[in-house]
Amino acid sequence: MVFQKSPDGGWGWIIVLVSFFTQFLCYGSPLAVGVLYLEWLDIFGEGKGKTAWVGSLASGVGLLASPICSTCVSAFGARAVTIFSGFMVAGGLMISSFAPNLYFLFCSYGIIVGLGCGLLYTATVTITCQYFDKRRGLALGLISTGSSIGLFIYAALQKELIELYGLDGCLLIVGALSLNILACGSLMRPLKSASAVLPEMPVLEKIPDQCLIYNEKEKNVDEENINILEKSRNERKNVNKTSDLDCKQDSLMMKNKLFSLTPKETNTYRKKVVERTYFCKQVAEKKWHLYLDYCEETLDLFKNKVFSSLFISIFFFDIGGFPPSLLMEDIAKSSNINEEDCVIPLISIIGIMTAIGKLVLGILADFAWINTLYLYVLTLIMTAVALVLIPFAQSYITLAILSGVLGFLTGNWSIFPYVTTKIVGIEKLTHAYGILMFFAGLGNSLGPPIVGWFYDWTKSYDIAFYFSGLCVLFGGLLLLGAALPCCKNTDNNSQLEKPLPNIYAYNDATRV
Repeated sequence: MVFQKSPDGGWGWIIVLVSFFTQFLCYGSPLAVGVLYLEWLDIFGEGKGKTAWVGSLASGVGLLASPICSTCVSAFGARAVTIFSGFMVAGGLMISSFAPNLYFLFCSYGIIVGLGCGLLYTATVTITCQYFDKRRGLALGLISTGSSIGLFIYAALQKELIELYGLDGCLLIVGALSLNILACGSLMRPLKSASAVLPEMPVLEKIPDQCLIYNEKEKNVDEENINILEKSRNERKNVNKTSDLDCKQDSLMMKNKLFSLTPKETNTYRKKVVERTYFCKQVAEKKWHLYLDYCEETLDLFKNKVFSSLFISIFFFDIGGFPPSLLMEDIAKSSNINEEDCVIPLISIIGIMTAIGKLVLGILADFAWINTLYLYVLTLIMTAVALVLIPFAQSYITLAILSGVLGFLTGNWSIFPYVTTKIVGIEKLTHAYGILMFFAGLGNSLGPPIVGWFYDWTKSYDIAFYFSGLCVLFGGLLLLGAALPCCKNTDNNSQLEKPLPNIYAYNDATRV
């Protein structure tokens, strides 16, 4: 489908506004799940590692299912997907209030809410990109802050709702708030398709002669059908005279219908059937070759040692860097810090500093004299240092400072597309980014349970965050080591590399 030119304004700013609130409403509770995590620990009495699966699934499932989410948005449109996903998120949150055990929460909160958030993220980004071209970076930056501000507000909101109405009431109210996503989705007016002449059917290759040769048995199809009718009529002749008369009439009608077709018309029909069949066979073979090319291009990406280091570093970064946003409240509780001393929830500090980090790091990445790859590596190393310092924090002020630092450094998500483009080139960005998001979702899903299992094993978070810091440091140093020898040739290599037109052909072919 051909869309009209992006307006770069007008109704597009309404799209930005509703996309901002969509991410605010859908990601507010899953990102601030650390507040709910404490309540689930007390209610179900399970281990920290097992309980952490709920929040990690809510954050990781959407990334793991990113290919499915993209396919749904392409097939049904952003508006329909947003409205449907709004019901998913709201329903998952409300059903979670009746959860009898953790396994129920794995499905209701982890999978249903997580998948709904993934669909909503893809829908908001897709429709924003359709409405903006020259100002696309600004528009995407504005809507991405919705999730960070949602984390900041929902952390305090959920804590207050739990005190007033309990955990069940909190989830019901938060789920009801999520129904406002339906109103946001109704305003996502799709761009009208531009008036374009329908393309002619592609010229078929010459059909082989053997495809037009018919078996001799096909010439006797009419006679066989008539014999079957006659046989059926004779068998039923002695049963009922009325039925016998009906069969005779049916037989005569069939005879007249079959013999009314001239041989020329029959051959023309058969030829059209063969042409259509051969056309379908050509399309299937073409798609199969495109799928093979897609797999081959994926293998080519992994031959790039910097890209291979990047997917390993993002995997280890999410294993070590994501748990603080989920477990920071429990860390404060384990350090015997009074709740009265916690003026602002630590998770709220992480949320607001993440929004600031996205903005500041995004601005720094636009300076020509700053190497975004080195800037990204620097954020990884500093994150590792902050994680290792968490076990030494024994006061609210110290934990608040570390939460702010970790939140700011987590804003490196805003420069991650820049880094990916620098490594693989703009032609391969979409392909590479989808692979990297899959590994990021895998790290998000595994990180909090691993840290929780360390606590269950040692009854302390010390070793857990030493492990987290080492994971992030390993990823950062690995990426730095892979980038140093070729940092001067990265851009040249990306330009000299063979472009991938087949990726776009693959995307077009899948819409046939």
